[in-house]
Amino acid sequence: MKHKIIPFNPLDKKHLGESVGLAMLRQEAVPLNGLEAFDGAGIYAIYYIGDFSAYEALAIHNQEGKFNAPIYVGKAVPKGARKGGDMDGPPGKVLFNRLKQHAKSIEEAENLDIRDFYCRYLLVDDIWIPLGESLLIAKFDPIWNKLIDGFGNHDPGSGRHAGLRPRWDVLHPGRPWAGRCQPRDESAGQIIREARDYLSCMGIK
Repeated sequence: MKHKIIPFNPLDKKHLGESVGLAMLRQEAVPLNGLEAFDGAGIYAIYYIGDFSAYEALAIHNQEGKFNAPIYVGKAVPKGARKGGDMDGPPGKVLFNRLKQHAKSIEEAENLDIRDFYCRYLLVDDIWIPLGESLLIAKFDPIWNKLIDGFGNHDPGSGRHAGLRPRWDVLHPGRPWAGRCQPRDESAGQIIREARDYLSCMGIK
């Protein structure tokens, strides 16, 4: 059977997503706790270089300034974007504020050190943000996106803590609001074992 040759389409959404994702990966990795305020929305990746046992293999891939394996990938879109708001309005400091929220979560965790975290970020026009984020998550399968959920969660608010505590908070206790959620059956030890297996299956050893 003759192989069908499909012409390259630079405007295909996959290729557009790759373009945005690769542009973000070319940015310099900077300490997460050293960011100065800036305006804009966009995508970002967070990297870990510490010695927490579950992420030992991951940290090795990020040593010596290589930053090859993000622990988390995310996005920050302007307020109102999800509700069909003003697409041309100023985004404000949504990306900076999102990264600062993540830094606060890490600082509140009892067994993580904010000095072990770096980030890359890219300011992106609103329409390309979800595409770039999806491409990067598919490319790297970051462990805090795929296995250990809850890092990006917010306090659900007064009287709304009936749900289970996120797995991230079982492994990294310290956020006050998460302590008010319902306990899980899983232990931190179980999640650590799953994390090691997950990274091994990804080829990160």
